[in-house]
Amino acid sequence: MDIKECHVFGLGDSIRGAKFPMSVDPESETCELTDGIAKLAQSNLGEGHDNWLNGVIVQFDLTCSNKMWVELQRYHFVDFVSSQSTIHKAAEMDFNQCFNEFVTPNTKAECKRLRDAYLRTPCAETYLRLLYNLPSGMELTARMTTNYRQLKTIYRQRKNHRLPEWRKFCRWIEELPMSELITGAKEDGD
Repeated sequence: MDIKECHVFGLGDSIRGAKFPMSVDPESETCELTDGIAKLAQSNLGEGHDNWLNGVIVQFDLTCSNKMWVELQRYHFVDFVSSQSTIHKAAEMDFNQCFNEFVTPNTKAECKRLRDAYLRTPCAETYLRLLYNLPSGMELTARMTTNYRQLKTIYRQRKNHRLPEWRKFCRWIEELPMSELITGAKEDGD
């Protein structure tokens, strides 16, 4: 699992906007994180007091296994901007590079055999044989968009997950700016 090209947008403005409900002069509000706004971020899932976290947009390139993709897609609030496609490119992919360390040598050999069969006889049937035999340990890259509130849900549900990719993903969340708003953990020195 790998994450690159991460960008966080709207953190300061969302902090400022979170102050509006208790403000008589919204134009005077600042982007400074106050204890009250941090407390709102730590409200229980589903209460709605953390809604301001929706405005903190996170975009990144995520490379992970098909197994993780299947589980990530249950979070309807993570948008796939674009992704690699096995439908279009499976026969051209370097299986040594895109299969993770848990894919067995036998599986790799079988996929290479099926790819070679397709390249010798390029038809729908041989392509589908290749496509439907690609392992869950095949890693693909997608551009993702989500927000801090949704990462809060993912973090709480997946930080101790059996799949090591989820634990690594949660460690990445801990590295985001003001990640304590997501994780509930206080930064050193607080």
